[in-house]
Amino acid sequence: MLLPVVILTILKGAPWHFTLLLVLFGAVGLQEFFAMALPERRGELLPFALYGGLAVFTPLLPDGRFVLMTVALFFLLAAFHFLFRLRDVASAGREVALVCTAFLYVPFLLAHLVMIRLLPQGTSWLFLIMLIVMTNDSAAYYIGSAFGKHRLYPAVSPNKSIEGALGGLLGSLCGTLIAKFTFFPQLGIADALITALLVGVAGQVGDLFESLLKRSFGVKDSGSIIPGHGGVLDRLDSILFAAPVTYYYACYLFGRF
Repeated sequence: MLLPVVILTILKGAPWHFTLLLVLFGAVGLQEFFAMALPERRGELLPFALYGGLAVFTPLLPDGRFVLMTVALFFLLAAFHFLFRLRDVASAGREVALVCTAFLYVPFLLAHLVMIRLLPQGTSWLFLIMLIVMTNDSAAYYIGSAFGKHRLYPAVSPNKSIEGALGGLLGSLCGTLIAKFTFFPQLGIADALITALLVGVAGQVGDLFESLLKRSFGVKDSGSIIPGHGGVLDRLDSILFAAPVTYYYACYLFGRF
């Protein structure tokens, strides 16, 4: 149900429509992070989740310094909050660090999708990210299930294999070539190869990073908002890491090979 809404919003909506959807994802994703990392403070951190979601809007503002202002203000508010809502001095530093990490991990990275949407071929780049991530996940699962013998990172994700990871990159390449010969003809062969590798690796690292967080916090899923698929962060983990890689590649390296 979620995927058709995203696709329709990208295809038919204005940039601010797409951003509104990301604002919702950002707020829910932050609240999921707080529920995993600081469950006893989840209620009092709800304003931070709402603030973080709204921060996704900053790329639409005319002055780029609003992005830095949003990050600075979030940190100052977090410092003020924990200073005067102190529970345990020994854990205060860890709690502040977790809240600030949550902001950088979810809304800050998510805002790069808004920045991508504003690029000349922004819609094509967004669909390319989605296609790379989906083909990567599918290929990694099936190739890993069939041929996986060497564990990739058992301490973090014991079911993932090196064979599956390599198969996922092959899937990313296939997805990128499909994009080139269908909806993204401006993508050159060299760009397709490099994008598939960079975004494919970034997506896999994003997936592993979220697995690391969940193991660290002792939970199986980030949430239960999507029946059978976990939470918003479980659906966005690869895209959160792929978004900044794609944006900076599109801005500074696209078409130069």
